[in-house]
Amino acid sequence: MKKVNMREITESFSMVLQFGINMLVPIVMCIAVGVWIGDKYNMDWIVIPLFFVGALAGYTSIFKMVKQYLKKTEKKTKKEQDVKKN
Repeated sequence: MKKVNMREITESFSMVLQFGINMLVPIVMCIAVGVWIGDKYNMDWIVIPLFFVGALAGYTSIFKMVKQYLKKTEKKTKKEQDVKKN
């Protein structure tokens, strides 16, 4: 059985938390702006498109973060393979 690496567990947990934060913050901010605009200009429907804008912003942020993580992991794996060959 493989030994549990606490560093890997901590990194995984922090990534899951970052996913949640990166998705929730833009959505909540866009909804808040939508509610404010809706109250000020009597356009309650504006919350719906701004929700989708927030969701798209969160998705983009998560996509960039995962892309960077995969690049980092790929370099680490390649480095380990080179060490094993030598």
